[in-house]
Amino acid sequence: MSRYLFALGQSVARHRWWVLAVWILLLVGAIGFAVGTGGKTNDDFTVPGTESQDAVSLLQQRMPAFSGAQMQVVFATPGMTKVTDPQATGEIEQAMAGFKGLPQVAAVVDPFQAKAVSPNQRVALGSVQFSVSAGEVSQDTLDKVNGIAGSAREAGLDVEFSGGVYPGFTAEIPHTPEILGIVAAFIILLITFGAVVAAGLPIVTALVGVGIGVTGILGVAAFVDVPSAATSLALMLGLSCGIDYALFILSRHRHHIVLGMPAVESIPLAVGTAGSSVVFAAITVIIALCGLTVAGIPFLTVMGLTAAGAVLVAMLVALTLLPALLGFAGGTVAKFISPPLNPGKAEEVARIAAYEPERTCGHAWGRFVTRFRIPLLVLGIAILAVLAVPATRMELGLPSGATQPESSTAHKAYEVVSGSFGAGFNGPLLVVTDLSHATSADAAQTLMGRLRQEPDVAVVQPAGADNGLMLIQVIPKTGPDDSATTDLVNRLRDDRDSIVNGTGATYLVGGTTAANIDTSKKLGDALPVFLAVVVGLALVLLTIAFRTVLVPLTSIVGFILSVFAALGTQVAVFQWGWGASLFHVTKAETLSFLPIITLAIIFGLSSDYQIFVVSRIKEEHTRTEDAITSVQNGVAHSARVVTAAALIMFGVFVAFTTVDNPIVKPLAFTLAVGVLLDAFIVRLTLVPAVMALVGNRMWYHPRWFARFVPDLDIEGAELERRLANDAEAEAPQGITSAS
Repeated sequence: MSRYLFALGQSVARHRWWVLAVWILLLVGAIGFAVGTGGKTNDDFTVPGTESQDAVSLLQQRMPAFSGAQMQVVFATPGMTKVTDPQATGEIEQAMAGFKGLPQVAAVVDPFQAKAVSPNQRVALGSVQFSVSAGEVSQDTLDKVNGIAGSAREAGLDVEFSGGVYPGFTAEIPHTPEILGIVAAFIILLITFGAVVAAGLPIVTALVGVGIGVTGILGVAAFVDVPSAATSLALMLGLSCGIDYALFILSRHRHHIVLGMPAVESIPLAVGTAGSSVVFAAITVIIALCGLTVAGIPFLTVMGLTAAGAVLVAMLVALTLLPALLGFAGGTVAKFISPPLNPGKAEEVARIAAYEPERTCGHAWGRFVTRFRIPLLVLGIAILAVLAVPATRMELGLPSGATQPESSTAHKAYEVVSGSFGAGFNGPLLVVTDLSHATSADAAQTLMGRLRQEPDVAVVQPAGADNGLMLIQVIPKTGPDDSATTDLVNRLRDDRDSIVNGTGATYLVGGTTAANIDTSKKLGDALPVFLAVVVGLALVLLTIAFRTVLVPLTSIVGFILSVFAALGTQVAVFQWGWGASLFHVTKAETLSFLPIITLAIIFGLSSDYQIFVVSRIKEEHTRTEDAITSVQNGVAHSARVVTAAALIMFGVFVAFTTVDNPIVKPLAFTLAVGVLLDAFIVRLTLVPAVMALVGNRMWYHPRWFARFVPDLDIEGAELERRLANDAEAEAPQGITSAS
């Protein structure tokens, strides 16, 4: 692989103007594609193979007007005023009549006709049924909904919304996280390289990659449903991976420049050596993200594929655009800054790293790890195990009004409804009943009577009927995130035969709450399968990379420790509420798709760091054949760069924790913790400690193994030997011709 990448680096550096022009055209084209198609993300999602999805399909066939999204409208009166007072009643009825006349509205339920008035007569609960899904409700309709609510507010009523769709239900994610992440990355790169040009190039190339990736996703969103979280995930990974991949190639190039190698020779060599690791690392991330298709849930598949696309673009940018820009930069990548308080320090650090690596902090850490390998192994594993304990109590769910920011209308509506009616009114179940083969005229009443007798059921009421179908609304006594509500849904399905016995009716339990429960269960069931796929994939890929079995095994064990420690930390903060005020989070269940996404991403990133650290150790072992020395030297060469890369990843993810979004915030937090733990505890401590403990046996493989496992030369050792031999072969000819 390394020799092909070396040739690519040569070609790119030689034709850098053409390469730059191509990437500029791609960026302009991607932006034009997004603008021209007008693609927008939406949070419509289906979960094939679940009863709640079957209920939606049945409604689409026989009651299409009731198959769309629903919006709850919460009216409350201030002071001692009651909603039953004539003026308040008139305003509420006027508002409901206004909603009924809007486009895409199939039906409205007046709170007074439905007797949805709180016991203290201070709150009234109405609902609006749309004829289309949440993503298809036009912004114009939502603006009109907001206008009608505004008139009611001006008349003295408090009006809040909840449900599947409402004004502002798709909150825009600000650009602040990207800015914060870029600033943090530039500062880290400036400290790492001590040169402005070297610090700026990875930022520039990453921004180009992110621009193409994200705008491309928005363009695709015009043709397929793309969840809003997909762009945030692609942005996080595209930015962090883009900077990291460029960092690894640039650091090797700058190392060559400091040693006196001309840029024209250094660029292809850096692409051929560090570039091999970049390719392998990116492929592991891409395959892991594509593996999210294992869950069989379309919105998760789209998230995985779009994020994989962003990582692919980041890799291609690092392998082509970066070398082209390095050709333009020449020796300026080693033009060091001179801090006023410590002039010459940056250049001194770079030269020590190049000429005397045994004096670096990385080498000191390598010596420390190899000397105290057993205590560090025990301590590191103990820390990760303790952090992972909360993951055993993980409860999966999807965002509801309770998990939204306190300032949001959905959260306010949730609190008002819970306090006035009961938490269950925030998550009604929709029982889609087929009466086409009913044995008596009172079959529906019999069925509703039996549903009322079920434990944990607060209210049972009809919600519409047509074409042989009847919709029955079952309101639980507990909230949508409560385990008792999950038990109720399961019980209504398990006891179906006894509930419909003698009526000739059949039913399906659906609605948003049931759909969330089904999604969480399906994701929970897919998690072990996905973990097995990821572990198997890691074993195969890392075995091919290092041509030994022990290195992949240590990587897998480390990956499992770091990912479950990250998930455990997330449970402690977001589910249990430890430090909730510090991180400004609302206690809630763990996002049902968070574990599987975390597994995919941490697997890919941990493989990145494993490859970058172990490839340098293997390179040193090939040279010295001494286990302890190779670990010390390998860590010395990789520690500074891996530290910078991990801190950049951490900084980008932490920046996204400032987003007040119930999906983005916990995901960014978990990834930030996972990257930090995996890079510093696993890859720079536990893995070198194990390698020092096992010694030369770490690289053992039987003879037959070498015949079946290809040597990809990801560390570039074979490439460097070939170039050295070519230089020796050419030297006498040069002397002879000169004489």
